Amino acid sequence: MTPRRGRALVAAAAALLALGATALSGATTATADVATAGAAVRSAAPPAPATDDGYRRTRTLQRVFTEADGTRTTVASYEVTVRADQTRNLRGRQRIRISWTGAQPSGGRASNPYGERGLTQEYPVVVLQCRGRDDARLPLARRLRPETCWTASVAQRSQVLRSEGESIWRHDLHAADADRQPVSGTDPAPAAEACPDLSIPGYSTHLTQFVARSGTVYPACDADSMPPEAAVDAAFPPAEIAAFTDETGRGSVQLEVRSDVENESLGCSHEVACSVVVVPIVGLSCDRPAVPMTLDDKACRAFGRFAPGSSNGIGEGIDQAVGPALWWSASNWRNRFTVPITFGLPPDTCDLLDPRPPTGFYGSELLAQAALQWSPAYCLDEKRFKFQLNQMSDAAGFNLMEDGTGPAAIVSSEHERDGDDPVGYAPTAVTGFAIGYEIDRPDNAGELERLRLNPRLVAKLLTQSYLGSDLGRGHPGIGENPLAIMNDPEFQRLNPGLSTTTQEAGATLLSLSNDSDVVTQLTEYLARDREAMAFIGGEPDPWGMRVNPSYRDIELPRAQWPLLDAYVPRTSNSCRQQNPSVYFNQLAAPVTTLRKISEALLDGWPNVQTRCEYDPNTKLFKIGRVDRQSYGARFVLGLVSLGDASRFGLRPAALETSPGRYVAPNDASLAAAVGLTEQAGPRRPFVLDQRDVARAGDAYPGTMVVYTAARLRGLDPEVADDVASFVRISTTEGQRPGSGNGQLPAGFLPIRDSGPTARLLRSARDVADAIEAQTPAPADPDPTDDPDPTDVPSPIDPTDVPAPTDPPPGLPPGPGPGPGPDGIDVTVPEGTDPTSDLDDPGPGRTPATDDATTVDTLQPVAELADAVPVSATESVGSRAAGALVPVLLGVALLGGLVRLGTRFLVRPPRRLT
Repeated sequence: MTPRRGRALVAAAAALLALGATALSGATTATADVATAGAAVRSAAPPAPATDDGYRRTRTLQRVFTEADGTRTTVASYEVTVRADQTRNLRGRQRIRISWTGAQPSGGRASNPYGERGLTQEYPVVVLQCRGRDDARLPLARRLRPETCWTASVAQRSQVLRSEGESIWRHDLHAADADRQPVSGTDPAPAAEACPDLSIPGYSTHLTQFVARSGTVYPACDADSMPPEAAVDAAFPPAEIAAFTDETGRGSVQLEVRSDVENESLGCSHEVACSVVVVPIVGLSCDRPAVPMTLDDKACRAFGRFAPGSSNGIGEGIDQAVGPALWWSASNWRNRFTVPITFGLPPDTCDLLDPRPPTGFYGSELLAQAALQWSPAYCLDEKRFKFQLNQMSDAAGFNLMEDGTGPAAIVSSEHERDGDDPVGYAPTAVTGFAIGYEIDRPDNAGELERLRLNPRLVAKLLTQSYLGSDLGRGHPGIGENPLAIMNDPEFQRLNPGLSTTTQEAGATLLSLSNDSDVVTQLTEYLARDREAMAFIGGEPDPWGMRVNPSYRDIELPRAQWPLLDAYVPRTSNSCRQQNPSVYFNQLAAPVTTLRKISEALLDGWPNVQTRCEYDPNTKLFKIGRVDRQSYGARFVLGLVSLGDASRFGLRPAALETSPGRYVAPNDASLAAAVGLTEQAGPRRPFVLDQRDVARAGDAYPGTMVVYTAARLRGLDPEVADDVASFVRISTTEGQRPGSGNGQLPAGFLPIRDSGPTARLLRSARDVADAIEAQTPAPADPDPTDDPDPTDVPSPIDPTDVPAPTDPPPGLPPGPGPGPGPDGIDVTVPEGTDPTSDLDDPGPGRTPATDDATTVDTLQPVAELADAVPVSATESVGSRAAGALVPVLLGVALLGGLVRLGTRFLVRPPRRLT
């Protein structure tokens, strides 16, 4: 039972949090920055207001040279527009899309634009996360400046001991006098033990020190004087980008923002104002040159060595005047676009500010992102209970709910009950799963933006039918199979132009190791496809690839995907000889949560466990996770939730629904799928039949309805009230799209009172009422209470018998017309169809046929059978008996057919074994 006490404390906490969550104004809690005394005051571009949850601004950027006679010449001018798709209530590791038009096309594209590796390119657009607001009216401690912008390496922020021809920042037209000195940016001067003496004749140094949230000043004169999060092999890879602009002046990137959880030194949170700074590099503006020109004068006026659109994969030297390393220089800094961002409340808000014990709901991770936004709307409201989602497998959550450990379960399908208490399933959210990917196009052409997969390709990945590397060639029965999916002709036909360089990560789909309704839905998608099941049954694909014999004829659908292979390679490799193991299971390496899969995609870091490493201390080899993949050569596939995909900016694959038809997840395709669902019965889940998805064509096969499942009898009244309240709130105000507390995040289709989701809302309301009512079980008659043989009923008075047209006493006056079927007209808006226009299904893909059995005409007969009046006391003559026996046999036969049809057309409840 959840106590309702201590809610006055919650109200005060909510008031405090409201002060820290004010969006976009400069009036946020002041940081504890220590201002660098005597620092040059750089010109501040006025902040641009965000529109809704995004940002858009246009500015004219110019490069100006001062000639020897003192005149100024504009040598380049650009009308640049920068956009950001979301700015408010961000979460740690969330990616926001930054795009621009009108910029100078880049040259010498780096193979990796992140961190230090992005420095060797010309005319990039530098995108960084910084603490503070770009407002000159604010105190310096709360103002954005280069010293509060994050970079992961010293080379990105400081120029140390540069010779003539390399110290061009001293000739910046807009530089302050302090920045023209041989040593600059060091006031206060760093301690002698932190930095060596930088005053060496003939050399110049500029330090862009980093001021941490705590007030600590890091000199940034070498790698040892940088913040701890900037260490080599840090937990998180660099997020700041020197991004490439194409030859039309356009470009876009996804910037991963970091909260104080991921980067304590930077310190961004709901209480600390932060910004994203976008600096289009158009080249330094230069002051009046010496006569004759010095090397620095000439270098300042350079226009680049690389042609627009070219690559610099080997990292050749560039003209620094048009490079990203001097983003902090006055000419570049004044061209910045500042995007104010705010962070949402941290995940532990309710634990810190609400002392009450939580009411724990147990189950599906599909609801995780919604629960993250919903929780504060409960715990910070003194009139509500403290809601908490405890993520685990659907079946485990259902079992806890049934045995009374948890008040409610969060599941996405019907589960078999062990107890006698009835269970209601209240639709709470519409979301689903996706096969996310992180794939780079070859020739340094950027990230792949559209991927197509069909059921047979997914089946190949799950059944460990790709060899991975030469280590797999000895596997019995499949030694001639492709090494990985990028080598598969079927995949190449659907996704032309991708690299065919084999990677072990391309042999697998990173998936879950535990029981999940997501796995059930995915494997049901495979089970309804003829080509996928033929492949699993042992039939080779048109190119000769065969299923791994360990998975042949595996039963589908299933809630857990097993690791069945037992092949241990024979090899002369010392590491593998010391560590013999099942190679294909090392490739698959499933994990326990969808969140871990999302982070693997986010980092380009497969979970493949085949890296051999020698330990000099033990003189033994050990096997572990492979390294992060290099940018430009990433290839990772993983099973993710739509909520995680939206938050982390992961791209979902379009899945084939019928030959040549590929559907990606969006509001239209999710709504189309919901419109196909059928409810198995009152207060039961809505079942999506993948055969209906194939016939419809425009419905997304990964669509899933998330339910709040709770007992309708036996719950404590106060707990029942809380669960019913959660259902009502989550299906009303919780369905308002947005990034704020209590709102519905991206990756979810809002449940509304009209359209395809209207049935879900009506069912949720009905289940909420039933949970709250907690109707007790009907009383059973006492078997020991035998009737008194002397208690004979009195004869019936003929005058009391009602007329034949009158209803019996206490019953309604005869049957009337009942409610008709709930027909919902699903219309997908024009222009929102995400499917492919491919007409050719490819070799081996045959059009699906509609072989579904229908029982619609049998159901009324079954209802009639239940209503046949048979008297136990009336004597039946031989003629009547002769006519009645065939009728009864026919009715029984029809009833059996209905039962058989239902068995195959209605998904049975699942049971955890």
